[in-house]
Amino acid sequence: MILALKTASAVTEAWLYESAEAAMPQAELEWESGRDLADQLLGKIAQFLAESQARMADLTGIVIFSGPGSFTSLRIGHTTAGALADSLSIPIAGATGEDWAQKALAKLKTTPKGQLALPHYGSEANVTRPKT
Repeated sequence: MILALKTASAVTEAWLYESAEAAMPQAELEWESGRDLADQLLGKIAQFLAESQARMADLTGIVIFSGPGSFTSLRIGHTTAGALADSLSIPIAGATGEDWAQKALAKLKTTPKGQLALPHYGSEANVTRPKT
């Protein structure tokens, strides 16, 4: 089972695919995460899997939308997905564009375990300077 995540905005989306060859997801989830994504993401994934009669251990791969999008949302999504992939010893692949999920699913077939999926922000991060 493949978990697909899109955390590029205030609305977070997740899908479950039976395999990397599946054309359509078997389950999907969408919620308004707003500024609470870091607090919600892992719990929402666990709940989504449970509602789909699946467990974390059933995951064989993770695909993620790599951007562009919100710097913080993409960073949280990639960090969580990467940590899950590492802890489960499964591959992770990212892609961009409208057909990102199909591209990432295809990429997942040849992605070795332990290879990182990195976000693509679309521009330089807008980081404020520390106050002096």
